Amino acid sequence: MKRNFLFSWYQTPRGKLLKELEAEYLQRAITVSCQQTVLQIGGLGWENDFIDCTLYKFYTILDAKNLGTDKARKIQAKAFRLPLQCASVDMVIIPHLLEFDSYRFQTMREIERVLKPEGIVLIINFNPWSIWVRYQFLWEIRHTDSWRGHFISHGRMMDWLKLLNFEVTTSSSFYLDNVKTKHGKAVPVSGSLSATAYAIKAIKRRYNLIPLTPIGQEQTPMLAPTSLASSANLNNSHD
Repeated sequence: MKRNFLFSWYQTPRGKLLKELEAEYLQRAITVSCQQTVLQIGGLGWENDFIDCTLYKFYTILDAKNLGTDKARKIQAKAFRLPLQCASVDMVIIPHLLEFDSYRFQTMREIERVLKPEGIVLIINFNPWSIWVRYQFLWEIRHTDSWRGHFISHGRMMDWLKLLNFEVTTSSSFYLDNVKTKHGKAVPVSGSLSATAYAIKAIKRRYNLIPLTPIGQEQTPMLAPTSLASSANLNNSHD
């Protein structure tokens, strides 16, 4: 899948407004410390609008075409086959990549693999119900026929995250005049025709089960009950 549609969209008047909103949102959403590892999958070229790579020295951009700002560390690789160790990244940012990825669910599995427990994933996608996005999509097909993408609905994205044991903390909708954010676990499905894009922020959860070992009949308890210990001390005092 090609991301030509994304970059041509950012050149339109509405796309420029969306770019400003997304830059402001990303600047607020990156809450990890400067010493932690942040991985952005899919270069944009305007990362300097929301991140200072002189402070975030471990900010890395992974892109198949080596796109992105030159001030950040770069890895040229495929998203569905990340050349990173398991549990080595504190935060993963995916700005408009899954819609153009033929192996997007495998990419999500890779993201879950490289994220540390309690690590954060931040996903930005186009709203498939947006009239303006659909209009731009038909315009691109008519003139260039260079893009075939698959819009991902908010509900499906939530299902994927739940399947991979992610807990959604915030869900935001991008309108051309502002950004509306909802907090908490009960996040409603976004289907607004006026929202151009949406963002989901989730945390990787790991739940360790504690095995219950049955106690055998011949096994003696390590600790005596309180009543027995008290009676034993009472007998010793009488003696």
